[in-house]
Amino acid sequence: MMQTEQPQQNNNQLTVQNSGSLSFSSVLSKEDEEISKSALSTFRAKEEEIERKKMEVREKVQLQLGRVEEETKRLAMIREELEALADPMRKEVAVVRKKIDAVNKELKPLGNTCQKKEREYKEALEAFNDKNKEKVQLITKLMELVSESERLRMKKLEELSKNIDSIH
Repeated sequence: MMQTEQPQQNNNQLTVQNSGSLSFSSVLSKEDEEISKSALSTFRAKEEEIERKKMEVREKVQLQLGRVEEETKRLAMIREELEALADPMRKEVAVVRKKIDAVNKELKPLGNTCQKKEREYKEALEAFNDKNKEKVQLITKLMELVSESERLRMKKLEELSKNIDSIH
């Protein structure tokens, strides 16, 4: 039984094959275990070192970004000053232009309202003129009727007057 266990143990140990790949055994020797622990602690130490250096680089980048941001603001202020030198009234002109734009925005709806009111006024004026013409026609008709009525009454009165005169 010992002989069958010996080849099996040999098969279970860590062996390097010709292809260069490793096969792991279920039984590790103390030496192999120490090597594994040492490799693992070395790996962890290197990972910690990499993480520490990464944090250092990140901090340096943040500092640089802060400086760049400050410089950008400073350059923007310098550019504004340069532009102001080119046209000293530029800011005032820009303010007045903004006010003009605001007034134009207010004028547009007012203009539309005026046009609407003008249309309504023209329609109302046309309706007024039409009714006024109708009134004039009715007054003319009334005057004709009154004149005709007066003429007929006068004629009737003359006839009655003649009849009265002929009775005497």
